[in-house]
Amino acid sequence: MIQPTLAFSTMTEETAFGDFIRQFPAYESTRPLDALRATEYARLDREKHVYLDYTGGSLYAESQLRDHLRLLASDVFGNPHSKNLTSLAMTERVEQARAAVLQYFNASPDEYVAIFTANATGALKLVGEAYPFGAESTYLLTFDNHNSVNGIREYARAKGAQVCYIPLELPDLRVNPVVLAEYLQASVPGKKNLFAYPAQSNFTGVQHPLDWIGEAQQLGWDVLVDAAAFVPTNRLDLSRWHPDFVDLSFYKMFGYPTGIGCLIARKAALNKLRRPWYSGGTITFSSVLAFNHHLTPGVASFEDGTVNYLSIPAVEIGLKHMESIGIDLIHTRVKCLTEWTIKQLCGLRHSNASPVIQLYGPQAAVMRGATIQVNFFDPSGTMWDCNEIEALANEQRISLRAGCHCNPGARELGLGFTRETMLACFVDHESLSFEQFLHVIDGKTTGALRASLGIASTFADVYTYVQFAKTFVDRNLNSTVR
Repeated sequence: MIQPTLAFSTMTEETAFGDFIRQFPAYESTRPLDALRATEYARLDREKHVYLDYTGGSLYAESQLRDHLRLLASDVFGNPHSKNLTSLAMTERVEQARAAVLQYFNASPDEYVAIFTANATGALKLVGEAYPFGAESTYLLTFDNHNSVNGIREYARAKGAQVCYIPLELPDLRVNPVVLAEYLQASVPGKKNLFAYPAQSNFTGVQHPLDWIGEAQQLGWDVLVDAAAFVPTNRLDLSRWHPDFVDLSFYKMFGYPTGIGCLIARKAALNKLRRPWYSGGTITFSSVLAFNHHLTPGVASFEDGTVNYLSIPAVEIGLKHMESIGIDLIHTRVKCLTEWTIKQLCGLRHSNASPVIQLYGPQAAVMRGATIQVNFFDPSGTMWDCNEIEALANEQRISLRAGCHCNPGARELGLGFTRETMLACFVDHESLSFEQFLHVIDGKTTGALRASLGIASTFADVYTYVQFAKTFVDRNLNSTVR
């Protein structure tokens, strides 16, 4: 049990920072990010924002906007689905960005392709709708997947495949490797089996081993790794790890542009997919009279309609911005800040020694990301509504995120809900309003409060959050004082 750091309550930010540096000397190596905060992200301090929602969406640097606008103003760009001059100019930019994506993730173009989508969800949908599930296939996934990964189960069930969830174990909400091995070995050999898991849970921050990729593939599984929450602050080297499918959203990495994601797919795995429809941009030829069509080979057969071509060059600009900083520098900073924040939050106690917060996920910094998911409790042990805490944080210009975070499995296990309790949520649910549905479980909200760190995070940000959390020490839920 972590003991409360009672002396810290009297510390100024300067004194607290000195103590922090003594505990985490590696933070000093990340000082270049402070200069970046003062220039590229100056609007945060100018507007007195404490931004702690990087897993929801990262922040863009001002230079990204300038560079993109300069590019758009420098030439005439047209829809790339043609051979005219403006189309060819845009096609070159799109392909340049596609190559930049593979290069950033160290993915060989001989092995991988990059398919542009609207977001990570769009990338996952491409896999789900086209994966050749069959009657003896298995779709295997961990409990802590995002709903966009959970949703693939509907495609699997429609084709008669078995859907299996690998449980998580409390208190850290990790997967037992022995249990994982049992699930991986239980599939029917020779069938099309898909294993999906997040490299980092967007709910608990748990980072699952990338070693699972090779272990599953050796047993005949295709492997989908949801990297959306992982890649903003961690290195994903696809020359070392070789998942069959990787999904991501670029706005979660560097804030701008929104509306563009990517499916990075191994060519061998992509060849297994069978698209259930075709559209403009995905075919070389279609006939109404002949009632037939020919799909375009390669990535074009997966990019429905016209890609977001004017925004795609901004992806390359964002990747160059990340490379200029260094993902390892960002990783070091957020790791130090996360470990300190968790230690401070978990040390908070009411006068009766009961904890102020409950953490969902591991306290230890090993194999965990910069996502801190908690709920607040009053001295009697009654849980605060996470939405109320979010509203109170807003008054202090602190941006947190309350809710389920599209991760129902981790939420249900972390908050201790049973299957019977959850089944009750689907009885007469059509008659419930959204607000009523949020409170359907024992009259309580069904989520938690998430703080997440990223590229522009500083010690001042997490210090402010901890000071805010301390205002709930000995604070009763029925208090009228806001």
